[in-house]
Amino acid sequence: METGLSGLVGRGLSAACGFRVFGPLRVAGIASRASHLHLAEGFAWMGSDAALIALSVATVLEIVAYYVPWLDNFLDSVATPAAVVAGTLITASMITDTEPFLKWTLAAIAGGGLAGVVQVGTVVTRGASTATTGGLANPVVATAELGSSVAASLLSLVVPLVVVITVVGVVGFGSVWYVRRQRQSPAPPRIAPAQTKS
Repeated sequence: METGLSGLVGRGLSAACGFRVFGPLRVAGIASRASHLHLAEGFAWMGSDAALIALSVATVLEIVAYYVPWLDNFLDSVATPAAVVAGTLITASMITDTEPFLKWTLAAIAGGGLAGVVQVGTVVTRGASTATTGGLANPVVATAELGSSVAASLLSLVVPLVVVITVVGVVGFGSVWYVRRQRQSPAPPRIAPAQTKS
């Protein structure tokens, strides 16, 4: 696979890690096993039986956990650093013929950074859902995140540039919307200081 295309695949899968941590790693492992992805040296273990079994179990547990009330919010605090690590790992697995220091630096910025930004977006969305619906709409949010992770993972193997552009566009739009909403929200009422009688 061409180096530039491999980088796009890595970024697309990294973005998918922002929605769900383990699923995209499992997709990469299966694609590697099927010789659709050519991983960098030292990452062949991702397509091994042991890795695929472990990733499959972790994927199922992660999916189920996000449908448990209040546990989903707790998982966000753990999933954020995990998504950054997974995004870094999966991008590094696609970078070949590069010095290790540069490779991991690029992977951390391009892959881990993108996964982290997407994950923060899901945290904000779930927080808003919990605050406005008492968590009743959280299963809908979880389903949307799961669907986004699956779609981004699979499409990254076919049209990675589309995935990266879409994710960056959605993140950019969401950021602008959030900033505008914060600016338009009414300021808290000011309490006048008590006047002392002379």
